[in-house]
Amino acid sequence: MTNIQELANYVRDSAGKIGVQKFDIFGSSVDETSVQVDSGEPKQVKASNRSGVTVRVWNENNNVGVTSTTDVYPEGIELALKTAYEASFFGVKENVPDFSPEAIAPITADTEATAPQAPVAKLIETLISAEKELLAAHPAIAGVPYNGLSQRDLDRFYLNSEGATRHEARSYASIYLYSKTDEEGKKPRSAGAFRISRNLDNLDIQACLKEAAEKTISHLNYEKVKSGKYRVVFSPEAFLSLLGAFSNLYNAQSILDKQSLSTPESIGKQIASPLLSVCDDALHPENIAGETFDGEGTPTRRISIISDGVLTNFLHSAGTAKRLDAKPTGHANIGAKVTVSPHFYHVFSNQPATQTYNLDTAENVIFVDDLHALHAGVKALQGSFSLPFDGWVVNNGKRTSIESATVAGDFLEVLQSIIFVEPEAELTPSGVCPRIWSDNLSITGE
Repeated sequence: MTNIQELANYVRDSAGKIGVQKFDIFGSSVDETSVQVDSGEPKQVKASNRSGVTVRVWNENNNVGVTSTTDVYPEGIELALKTAYEASFFGVKENVPDFSPEAIAPITADTEATAPQAPVAKLIETLISAEKELLAAHPAIAGVPYNGLSQRDLDRFYLNSEGATRHEARSYASIYLYSKTDEEGKKPRSAGAFRISRNLDNLDIQACLKEAAEKTISHLNYEKVKSGKYRVVFSPEAFLSLLGAFSNLYNAQSILDKQSLSTPESIGKQIASPLLSVCDDALHPENIAGETFDGEGTPTRRISIISDGVLTNFLHSAGTAKRLDAKPTGHANIGAKVTVSPHFYHVFSNQPATQTYNLDTAENVIFVDDLHALHAGVKALQGSFSLPFDGWVVNNGKRTSIESATVAGDFLEVLQSIIFVEPEAELTPSGVCPRIWSDNLSITGE
């Protein structure tokens, strides 16, 4: 556990000793234990403690130097301050980063949410039992090639020469199960499920097992799908992976770098169906791994990105906010270049739908459960995507697995063609989101 006051004191002493007036430091340490099993035996047991500290120093000309270290002891910090000071003379001359004006704003959220870690033997025993149960769920399930049960304690801090001090500690446990089938004369099929919780005791392993088994079994009887235009229902995870792949839409750094589908003038434009609202909410109660401040010490908060289809905000660091005459939003990652990234999405609808839809009564609808190859199939600057997916053709509640197909389209067109946002949201690793119905997407099958 980092003693932030002690750290702040010796950083200020070191800085005074070497004549550094202006500096800030962001650091984190992760204590993690994870296990994997294979056929009832432990396959891998890992315990790691990783820490990283980024130090920024401004010189007399207000140029900044950045260095990183893993050493949070006085000698290590002093060396890092010296190195960053030397580097500052080669620092950028334009748009020099500065402290966030909100680095000393009060944080009202709870910064302590820790739980004791369970012994490794219990992790192994729990995962072996889950694997055994999943293998027994259906004769066709031949293995659980990817699985993992991990628990981590995360410690983060930020401090600067103007008196800002931030510290938070979090614990969480997570399980991942991904099973594969093997049937005579048939292609292997696979599916997975994930759960996260504050600690091992509260982890819903049964729900994870049930979801992985049901999904895997539902893919056993697969058929080819005809190519054409379809009404498509995106699972929460599939929709959020698309939203993340096109995050340049609302990322202020991408916009300033001209690497975005938006421009600074895009705020206030209707970019999606009025049924869609999206927030980035690091403090959402279901975000177990939530952060209360970003790499520059700015408090995180709920930020509306799309409200009733209208682009309402960009995600900012202190630097992008200054350049675009906005406020920092708590999305900065500190480094040699400050980057901006989202925390945890919350997707919902404020508008009553003129018509509601239901998978139990829908006809000839494609349900996209999981998108693959996002790194290769997304052209983020053109707004287009063409991605292989796992999913089903749904007819009046009956799901028929699709042998193999790709879904393609233009992301902004997908947003405009949303016809229904279901009321029930689900928790995924990247946010809370319901199923999203969209019209006229190209599916390429056989």
